[in-house]
Amino acid sequence: MNYIVFEIGVAIALIALSGLLSAKLRFSVIPFYILVGMAVGPHSFSWWHIDLRFISSAPLIEFLGRIGVLFLLFYLGLEFSVGRLVKSGRSIVVGGTIYILINFTLGLLFGYVAGLPLLEMLVVAGITTISSSAIVAKVLVDLKRTANPETEMILGIIMFEDVFLAIYISVVSGLVLSGSTSIGGIALSALIALGFMLFVLIAGRKAVPLLNRLLNIRSNELFMLVIFAVLFIIAGFSETIHVAEAIGALLVGLVLAETEHMKRIEHLILPFRDFFGAIFFFSFGLTIDPLSLGGAVWLSLAAVALTLAGNFAAGMWAGRSAGLSPKASVNIGLTIVARGEFSIIMANLAKAGGLLPVIQPFAALYVLILAVIGPLLTKETKLIYGGLERVLGLFGWRRGKNLPEKAASQDH
Repeated sequence: MNYIVFEIGVAIALIALSGLLSAKLRFSVIPFYILVGMAVGPHSFSWWHIDLRFISSAPLIEFLGRIGVLFLLFYLGLEFSVGRLVKSGRSIVVGGTIYILINFTLGLLFGYVAGLPLLEMLVVAGITTISSSAIVAKVLVDLKRTANPETEMILGIIMFEDVFLAIYISVVSGLVLSGSTSIGGIALSALIALGFMLFVLIAGRKAVPLLNRLLNIRSNELFMLVIFAVLFIIAGFSETIHVAEAIGALLVGLVLAETEHMKRIEHLILPFRDFFGAIFFFSFGLTIDPLSLGGAVWLSLAAVALTLAGNFAAGMWAGRSAGLSPKASVNIGLTIVARGEFSIIMANLAKAGGLLPVIQPFAALYVLILAVIGPLLTKETKLIYGGLERVLGLFGWRRGKNLPEKAASQDH
């Protein structure tokens, strides 16, 4: 007899315990959710009614995880509305372009040197390029750096990454999920994906006055039902035209962020984002057999080293272009080094498209390592900067040189 409700209860209990442990250690919850998922699964054991293999409930947990992705991307869209992206201006364009240019190029070169096929190269480049908005935001708040002069640049880069991610996942999902092999097929898939994005954004912005009226619903129950219906229909439809369903959710969030109901939606959606998001990371860990990680260890470690170097270079370049101090520039590179939800989304895309199975364990290890050391590096940027300044002279770029006095005085 399958006790599927009991199994789901055990899974949620494990997620809650790992979350409590992470809170006790004052660390990001993402690695803990993934690790507890990896600790159980098909390779685990069953005792009485407690089946830690989660065989019967695995399909349901996976589906709940997919819902978690939708809520994560939907909430992100609510945070970064189209209008806000446009108004952010130069910091997004300059800093974001520098960051993407360096890290995406390194990701492609890494995949090429590793001998991966083209589609796998594109997925790996996506995995290694995009920072974790959730981890970065939490670190900035926890370390009380929201008022630092480099924080605007960090937020600009994150927002630019989100725009790049939306376009990139749309294009790559079209290639991976449609199975296009000809140049014409690839171009058509890319055009359909980009056309769908532009249509939703343009039509959505034009419809904002109408949406304001339609969403003027007093009952929270009916209000959420309408929001959920729009979210799931558009996300589900996007999948039918080979655009990742997560991007459909992101687009809905970006459009609804322009409405006068954004704060109400954000407030009501937050518990769903946290609950289903936690299940998403757990379900990802559940698909990883720890015994299979051996083949991806060196690949993951090499990618981590490359990401650290790329982030440092991108932070220095972006910071200098904005007239920030060397220390603030180091803060930029090390603050956005953590990888998380977006890398996992790319790995799941590779799984859905039947790409090489090594992508999954590679992404798991890569995300785990950077999700753990990223916040640590951010916390110790002062010590790291001091060491670099003493040993290398930071390439002759000293404190206070080529930066406004205010930026130097605020840098801490």
